[in-house]
Amino acid sequence: MDTIHRKSLLYRTGVEYGDFTINHVQGCSHGCTYPCYAMLMSKRFGRVKSYKEWLQPKIVANAIEILRAEIPRLKNRIRSVHLCFMTDPFMYGQQNVCDASLEIIKLLNDNGIPVTTLTKGTYPREIWDANHDERNEYGITLVSDKADYGRRFEPYAAPWYLRIRSIQLLSKLGRRTWVSIEPYPTPNIVNQNLQEILDRIAFVDRIVFGRLNYNSLSSSYEDQARYYSDLACQVMEFCRQHRIECHIKKGTMDRSDDEKLSLSGDTINRNTLQARC
Repeated sequence: MDTIHRKSLLYRTGVEYGDFTINHVQGCSHGCTYPCYAMLMSKRFGRVKSYKEWLQPKIVANAIEILRAEIPRLKNRIRSVHLCFMTDPFMYGQQNVCDASLEIIKLLNDNGIPVTTLTKGTYPREIWDANHDERNEYGITLVSDKADYGRRFEPYAAPWYLRIRSIQLLSKLGRRTWVSIEPYPTPNIVNQNLQEILDRIAFVDRIVFGRLNYNSLSSSYEDQARYYSDLACQVMEFCRQHRIECHIKKGTMDRSDDEKLSLSGDTINRNTLQARC
């Protein structure tokens, strides 16, 4: 696998539910065609020239060296570090990427910094046995349980059922787990039942839900604003019933103030749902 060098890694993310993040890999072999926001931004800023180049990930060879210099300087400002918003830390079938991510997680944890991870791959066996920070959270992206959808929009990612199995094993071991149901497609892209997806992940500690953007089919779906608002209410009610932390991404609900919603499973009550849904 090719490598690149960077001058810095840790930075404060602009994502509403994030704190600090790192992207220690450039590109992603999953080849998502939603289209992928990370690929669009990488092309815009000249880091990759094409979809084909994006599919050939490059590891930041000096990542550990950079982090050893940055952590002492930033440690007191960091609540957690997310892996990753612009790539995938556990790319399916990419052992070099997984090994690099495990090394980074250990370094951060050894310095008292918890991490959250998000993948369309699966978690390696080393995660099961590792003595990681108990505050770590291990997540998957899951927007469909239809094989046809996966082949079309996530062609080289892990099958959806393997992703669920991966974090279910971690959950049984007492690790904190979460699911990002974003970007959730409209019915003209795939006909599916969100409730069935939610029922499959009722064991997790947190769910993030968000709409699909940058897609012409989704944009043309009639009354998509109401559609996503209704689904957001469904997610909130599910989380309330199962005492799961819930975060509805800003812009998902049909509200004039476009206010983001982030509630814990303990505080989502019927009054809240009636006021917003």
